[in-house]
Amino acid sequence: MRRLLHKITKNSRSPEDGIFFKKINAILGFEPKDLRYYQNAFTHRSVNKMDDKGNPFNYERLEFLGDAMLGCVIAAHLYNEVPSGDEGYLTKMRSKIVSREHLNELGRDFNLVELVDSKVSSNQYGENIHGNLFEAFIGAIYLDRGFEYCEKFIRTKIIKQYVDIAKLEGKVISYKSLIIEWCQKEKKSFAFEFVEDNGIEGQKYFGVKLLINQKIIAKARATSKKKAEEKASQRAYFALQDQISQN
Repeated sequence: MRRLLHKITKNSRSPEDGIFFKKINAILGFEPKDLRYYQNAFTHRSVNKMDDKGNPFNYERLEFLGDAMLGCVIAAHLYNEVPSGDEGYLTKMRSKIVSREHLNELGRDFNLVELVDSKVSSNQYGENIHGNLFEAFIGAIYLDRGFEYCEKFIRTKIIKQYVDIAKLEGKVISYKSLIIEWCQKEKKSFAFEFVEDNGIEGQKYFGVKLLINQKIIAKARATSKKKAEEKASQRAYFALQDQISQN
């Protein structure tokens, strides 16, 4: 009876659903049971969809669930693979794997943005949409097929292909945090000073100077204060790399 119902519902899909099903199936490596979860995972808030109870229907809530699932499976992997790692080491390594930069890379590699149902142009998406969609997709897998299949997907498609512990050990997550920690350890003062940046590109930019012991070490500009601070910190790190590596 279950097979018959599955066959009926499968054959009753619209052509659009059929194309979507094939694309999801290709990414997963196994057949999805309920397309609604995946449709939710790729619905942009601009569509303004509501479920039967009047709740917003988009990928944002699924991001929360996907983030938790990724953290859980990756934490277990690190715990088993690095028995010598203490809590601080394991936490730092997990943060590197689930960093926004890494999740955006995964989202791009799976080309998830092509599946988005949206009323805004793709060039208006925020830069983190790739990682957000990836987290939502993981959440959809969990709701559709349960923990076992979700864990299998993360281990097979992510950990096996993207997680190299040796490489990740040397990867810097935040140059700003690294510079601040070094300054505090060496008892050096530090400050980020923002300056006016009237660029001619037609987009607002923020300029910043990074001062250590009242001396300008690096300057940078970016489209947000956070990005400008990180860029200036990266430049400062490379300028002071020899001093930092000695400590």
